[in-house]
Amino acid sequence: MESSTPSTGKGPMANLAARRAAGEIHADPVQEKVVARLQAIHDQLSAMAAAPPEKKGFLARLGLGHVPKPPEGPHGLYIWGSVGRGKSMLMDLFFADAPVAKKRRVHFHEFMLEVQARLHRRREELAAKGAPPESDTIVPIAKEIAAETRLLCFDEFQVTNIADAMILGRLFETLFEEGITVIATSNRAPDDLYRNGLQRDRFLPFIELVKQRLEVLELGGSQDYRMGRLRELDLYLTPLGAWATKKLDEAFRALSNGSSGEPRVLRTQGRDVDVPRAAPGVAMAHFIDWCAKPMGAADFLCIADNFHTVIVAEIPKMGPDSRDKAVRFVTMIDTFYEKKVKFICSAAANPGNLYPEGDGSFEFQRTVSRLMEMQSPEYLNLEHIA
Repeated sequence: MESSTPSTGKGPMANLAARRAAGEIHADPVQEKVVARLQAIHDQLSAMAAAPPEKKGFLARLGLGHVPKPPEGPHGLYIWGSVGRGKSMLMDLFFADAPVAKKRRVHFHEFMLEVQARLHRRREELAAKGAPPESDTIVPIAKEIAAETRLLCFDEFQVTNIADAMILGRLFETLFEEGITVIATSNRAPDDLYRNGLQRDRFLPFIELVKQRLEVLELGGSQDYRMGRLRELDLYLTPLGAWATKKLDEAFRALSNGSSGEPRVLRTQGRDVDVPRAAPGVAMAHFIDWCAKPMGAADFLCIADNFHTVIVAEIPKMGPDSRDKAVRFVTMIDTFYEKKVKFICSAAANPGNLYPEGDGSFEFQRTVSRLMEMQSPEYLNLEHIA
């Protein structure tokens, strides 16, 4: 994921100091405590990278006998706290200089989609060969991942479905056995993961594994940096034009610590939900990406669950010939409103003139009211419901 995070080559503490010296951020003692622990992980990984490679014996060189596992690195950190506290920024500062050749930063939801796809593919391959099903397919998949990546940095660690919940324990147990280092950020404490989920009792061992293998740190404090930036932005831009497009791009970058974002695919009820531009906590799309396609409440709910702020570009004026788009727009706004998603947009007209005529235009007035309320300081202060 592209980022403007500076790299000093010395680790997260030096990177944090560089941003502070540039006037990009203010001193925050809570953040500094967390970044000190990230620096300790950085230093341990540096020491491992500088150590001479372990010599293999004659039999090992021939692929026989005992082949030693890669040296076990530090297990890592689980950093949690409310949105806007700087978790993703601190992850950026660490990842920029992490002295590991095979490293990856990925949104946790995306990672689990990949794991599920690998599991499905492996089972199909075994079936095609006429081989019996494996008693534990998760272990070989975890070992594949460990061979590809030695450092995994997860954005927005959360568990929302039973398919993921049932495999996480075995997956991460193997990853840790293979010496993988994990850094994760989350809005939830480990004990709150998958709360009220189906068969949660089978998920509890994974929570214990996280608490045993990862140092759990809360990034608390009363300062919501994202909210401070949000209050400085124009939330409803009209009329449309190059200036509005530029403002939306600036808003996205301001809310994502300078990231330009990248496409993401979410999955809900067996359907793919495309997000054209995404960064941790922030999504951006064109009106036609979501409201001109057959999307429903479940799709918008999936978006609302994954992002605290959504930016939608070029909302047009709608009329009788675009009732289907207006209905989807209403569903989208209703869903975001209920989930307290912060909404930024550019539009061809003010809210009251977006859909003045057509079937459902009277009911559209509720959407007008919500669009106006979503710009208010009172709404902005509401906690996102994930």
